[in-house]
Amino acid sequence: MATDFPYRTALVTGASRGIGAAICRRLTGLGMTVYGVARSREALDDVFQELGVVPVVADVRDPDAIVAGLAGAEIDVLVNNAGMVATVKPLYEQSAEEIAETIAVNLTAPMLLMRALLGGMVGRRRGHVVNITTTAARGVLAGTSAYGGAKAGLSHACRSLRYDLAGSNVRITDLAPGRVETEIYLRAFGGDRGKLHDTMYGNVRALQPQDIAETIAAVLSLPQHVDVTEIEISPTDQAVGGHVFKSVQG
Repeated sequence: MATDFPYRTALVTGASRGIGAAICRRLTGLGMTVYGVARSREALDDVFQELGVVPVVADVRDPDAIVAGLAGAEIDVLVNNAGMVATVKPLYEQSAEEIAETIAVNLTAPMLLMRALLGGMVGRRRGHVVNITTTAARGVLAGTSAYGGAKAGLSHACRSLRYDLAGSNVRITDLAPGRVETEIYLRAFGGDRGKLHDTMYGNVRALQPQDIAETIAAVLSLPQHVDVTEIEISPTDQAVGGHVFKSVQG
């Protein structure tokens, strides 16, 4: 880690697997102490055993429980990674509960966690927030009105927050990936991992969780006068915001 790297601690939500675990691995590799949030201690065992991630057992929708789990630790980097897709279907076919849960996890939870931690960052004049949104917040992806709408709200909140944070030395980045090979759509596929893989990832070159982690590490490592405000990262074969891929022959 470079001697002028300004950050010592990070909090990563949805840390137990997929993109979250990859981010934890990369940030510990930068020499940071990483606090990982998941709903159960068992879910965090792998990143705890492998990486020494400090487990914070809490529902991401409960920022008070997360802050309590930090036991007074000062957080330099917040990565709002946790997200969920309740179902992929037209809005009028979703239940009210599915819509409310989607908004609570993807929009309300990261907003409240930023509210809880940004004051300390501003006071210390040291901090960086990375919100992982999605290209579905910018483009049209059928059946994702609630998910895309919630992430679009978070993306716009990033733009507004930059005005609040200007001059504070606290940076904020909206990172919007295209298709990443994770289990975020597993619930929408009824828990069928085989169907999820065959439908979403089997015949395409999707992004991998480590691609997102490397992008975050690069952004954090830039000089303090540089804020990469928005990043759209997509598979080479995907039209951004869409679900049609052109296959690579041979």
